Amino acid sequence: MTTVVIIVAVVLVVAAGLYFAFGRQPGGRGLQRRFGPEYDRTLARHDGDAKAAEHELSERLKRHRSLDERPLSPEDRARYAERWTRIQGGFVDAPQQAVAEADALLAELARDTGFPDGSDFEEQTAALSVHHAEHLGGYRRVHAVQRGAGSTEDMREAMIEARGLFDVLVSNGNGSPVRQGHHHAEGSGTA
Repeated sequence: MTTVVIIVAVVLVVAAGLYFAFGRQPGGRGLQRRFGPEYDRTLARHDGDAKAAEHELSERLKRHRSLDERPLSPEDRARYAERWTRIQGGFVDAPQQAVAEADALLAELARDTGFPDGSDFEEQTAALSVHHAEHLGGYRRVHAVQRGAGSTEDMREAMIEARGLFDVLVSNGNGSPVRQGHHHAEGSGTA
């Protein structure tokens, strides 16, 4: 009996050691893989200090990992899709206004799907980065260019890129966006 207990204890200690040595990736590559471009952005903001960047991203994970995304009702999905289509259609005549409306719509959509209110852009994007890091760049670009920091081409590209976050949020994360009207192809002159 005691031999079995000793063997089980040794196996557990070895397994725990292997897990801590190889199994978990609390920082570095694990965070890089999870956050993708957001990892690079955070690293640049910390002047290349990987330890500081990883600390910030780990804190984001702690704060926002348990956030429950709320699915949209079919009616809300259709309403958001219609609004996005309308905004895209208005881009040709008023690109600055369309980008500002897209920024506001993304903030509202994120809030309605369970993310922090868009009144604090940094807090909202921090939460979004934990769940949708790969789609966050477009939202950041739309937010920047709606303040007048970009050419019409910059605005068009930001709108195209922001569509990725819109699609994932409006589709309730299932990857099948609700589309109304037609979606302009990249390079067609509209978002």
